[in-house]
Amino acid sequence: QVQLDESGGELVQAGDSLRLSCAASGRSGSPYAFGWFRRAPGKGRDFVAGISSDGGNTDYAGYVKDRFTVSRDNAKNTVYLQMNNLKPEDTALYYCALRVTTLWSRSRVFRGTMEYRDWGQGTQVTVSS
Repeated sequence: QVQLDESGGELVQAGDSLRLSCAASGRSGSPYAFGWFRRAPGKGRDFVAGISSDGGNTDYAGYVKDRFTVSRDNAKNTVYLQMNNLKPEDTALYYCALRVTTLWSRSRVFRGTMEYRDWGQGTQVTVSS
């Protein structure tokens, strides 16, 4: 059973930066892709960013492109989301998700919630105007 622990969320002002972290534990030896999603108040869980298991590919939702950067440290089993120039509309509960990949899918980035099996509990990001 994989456990994902997100951290780094807090209350910030518009224009500030934050870095979220998500540490995976409980699984070793299997390559896996990561995704970041968010759920704003009253809305569904939306894709934010993802990174392939080989780390060579990333993808972003249009509303965060050029502001957010996803990266991973395989030695630490951790994925990061660097968020710059935060806006009030970025206020949400941010989740990380993990998907075990195969040799054939190691370069893929997965955008759908149904494509991930393991989820963290989320970390709250609140951006004040």
